[in-house]
Amino acid sequence: MDIKLKKLLDQKTQDVWRETLLLHKRSPETRVASSLSCVELLVSMYYGDILKYNPANPSWEGRDRFIISKGHGSISLYPILADLGFFPEEELMNIGKAGSFLGSIPDPVIPGYETVNGSLGHGLGVACGMAIALERKKSSSQVFVMVGDGELYEGSNWEALMLAGHHRLNNLTLIVDHNKISMLDFCDNIISHGSLGTKFEAFDWKVAEFDGHDIETVHHHLEAARKDNSSGPKALIAHTVKGKGGGHLENDSLCHIKSLKPEHVDELLENKERP
Repeated sequence: MDIKLKKLLDQKTQDVWRETLLLHKRSPETRVASSLSCVELLVSMYYGDILKYNPANPSWEGRDRFIISKGHGSISLYPILADLGFFPEEELMNIGKAGSFLGSIPDPVIPGYETVNGSLGHGLGVACGMAIALERKKSSSQVFVMVGDGELYEGSNWEALMLAGHHRLNNLTLIVDHNKISMLDFCDNIISHGSLGTKFEAFDWKVAEFDGHDIETVHHHLEAARKDNSSGPKALIAHTVKGKGGGHLENDSLCHIKSLKPEHVDELLENKERP
């Protein structure tokens, strides 16, 4: 990776980690643990020249479509969109307040979000529809969708996986934030996913697995998926830590529904760097 790009991505990772914690401090109902696990993934997408987008025109026809299916766990995208100019940075101070479009669960009223993401399990199906439509329009735009591993308990995901594999949707990339903790426990204690990669391959998807917190590795796999024009959809399984950089929330089996006290946020931010 180019040294300049590596420096940029490292700095943006730190910035987004800090801003995510501050957003949670202002709005404790946000799902901070789920949001902290995907910081490097989102930073690479938006600052690593992976996505085509236009902050001045979020509905630009030539954009890539990025579906954040794990919507509750994407508060870390708010500071990215603000930094890039999708909306004024001052709006970050209003999260959760009456009159603000920044809620604890995002929806398309936020510039930069494509879909309603409150009910899990629908994002991949919507992404399949978008990918088919773009293909028929002969558009060069691509579709990316991010899901959580707990979300994969929803059967609609597997219908979409089967559909995408059958239609060889080579303009579709699935990113799994594989943090291994669902809403109420470790995934292995609920229904083990076993080898996700093997399951996806059975549906005719190309699969890559990697460390979701190594920014160089993350960017490498996203870039490779972006450039891969061969037949078939791609699945990127990013092994992450739920609550990464969130102190005692890290790998807590109930971290999905827990909040940090304001003083705990302050203590974490005193360290100045994401652990």
